[in-house]
Amino acid sequence: MKMTKEIQLSFYQKEHLEVLKKFQLPEEQVKFTALPEEMLNVSVGQYRIVILSKGMPVGFFLLHSTQRVKEYTTTYHAMLLTALSVDHKHQGQGYAKKAMAELREFVAENFEACEKIVLAVNHKNIPAQNLYKNVGFIDTGRRKLGKIGEQLIMELKIR
Repeated sequence: MKMTKEIQLSFYQKEHLEVLKKFQLPEEQVKFTALPEEMLNVSVGQYRIVILSKGMPVGFFLLHSTQRVKEYTTTYHAMLLTALSVDHKHQGQGYAKKAMAELREFVAENFEACEKIVLAVNHKNIPAQNLYKNVGFIDTGRRKLGKIGEQLIMELKIR
């Protein structure tokens, strides 16, 4: 079933490393996220997720089930999404939107206890806010101060 979809979400595998290390982002995006290469060393409770198109990595993000989640929600069974990026040469093809549209199903299949995904998006990052809204994330009304300003806390219910 998964292979018929234009994109697939996959847990990071060593064979993804070479392509992920070559990811590039425009300067205006670097301030809002991190390149996959910066996120490859993870701790317990952090999960590297690769966005694949025809088996090739085109995007990346992290899911957290660490104590850090508590900074964003009081829901006990929640996960935090961070560091979403799509390699510059693959941007504009809808990969981020398609990946985020698959997120609910992927999390439900792989993290049975998870009830919602939370994230923080910079108030100046309108394209990202629109992306998340378009796939079902809602603005919780909560705000957090990030490294480069105010962040909106958004969430997506899984169950």
